[in-house]
Amino acid sequence: MAPQHGPRRARIAFSDSAAKQLENITSETEIHALDRALVVISVDPDIGEPIPGNTAGPHLREYADEVERVRLLYWVTALRTVVVVAYLEV
Repeated sequence: MAPQHGPRRARIAFSDSAAKQLENITSETEIHALDRALVVISVDPDIGEPIPGNTAGPHLREYADEVERVRLLYWVTALRTVVVVAYLEV
């Protein structure tokens, strides 16, 4: 019998501004905090709270991890790719 696999995780991509933020991360603690938040949204992209805005652009969401004190601003594409717009430390 073939092994059962869980649901497929969403692919994570970074906007140019988020990629620049990542280049400046040097601390292991910050890397761990970001990794934890990325895993959470890759498993459940709808976990973040919608950010009110206009309907013309992508619908931004905000995920806050209170344990690691991190916030991610992101949007989800039609193919379930999560595009991270910004990484913020709370």
